[in-house]
Amino acid sequence: MSDILTLIQERRSVRGPFDPERPVSMSDLQRILEAARWSPTAHNMQNFEVLIINAKEVLVKLGEISSPASEVFIRENYDQLSFSEEELLQKKVGILGTMFPTAWRTPGAKFDEVARESGPSFLTDTIKGSPTVLIVAYDARKRAPASEGDVLGFISLGCAMENMWLVAQSLGIGCQIMSVFSGDAVEKRVKHILDIPEYMKIAFAARLGYPVSVGVKYVRVRRDVKDFAHHDRFGARLNPVEVAPNAQR
Repeated sequence: MSDILTLIQERRSVRGPFDPERPVSMSDLQRILEAARWSPTAHNMQNFEVLIINAKEVLVKLGEISSPASEVFIRENYDQLSFSEEELLQKKVGILGTMFPTAWRTPGAKFDEVARESGPSFLTDTIKGSPTVLIVAYDARKRAPASEGDVLGFISLGCAMENMWLVAQSLGIGCQIMSVFSGDAVEKRVKHILDIPEYMKIAFAARLGYPVSVGVKYVRVRRDVKDFAHHDRFGARLNPVEVAPNAQR
């Protein structure tokens, strides 16, 4: 297994299609689930369940679910975009606007116009031929004490996500998180197809597999440690030794 910091730096969302005829082995899936098992959770509540979907007929059913664009996402998307690599490198946060359809990166665009230009969308457009989909659901009844809004529970779900993602990375398995599964309309259909109990909430899904081709290398940016680390008091910046370049392709 690679050095853990190298794994963290090399982890990325694989946005291209996966080979539907090259399955993720059950032994590799077991290792990924073992990573979830040992993820830290608030008060050790272990507030998640993981559904492994690799039957083709089930993936087809999920793919047929309509997944309309979120009006909130479209409205808030523009402010987080950069429109050149140079701008992104300067901001150190956000993503390139070219990763989205033109309508999604137009300031002041009306939602109905965006929806009309984007056309109908289905989960198959997001799953992109993945041979395996993991769906992580959480049980809000397993809330850590004194955690208003279950903030600690959501942090726990993030820990499980990161553990699984890093092990997938170490095994050479591509991964992309699919937040669309947790949208109200989509979640309702998914829960019906998979018999997920009403009291469970879908936190996120992840598509796993092996890319059909080498993906486009895009600029990845992170703030430098000195940009977010404070020493002894807020505002006293830390000046650490730099251990990695700010941007990777």
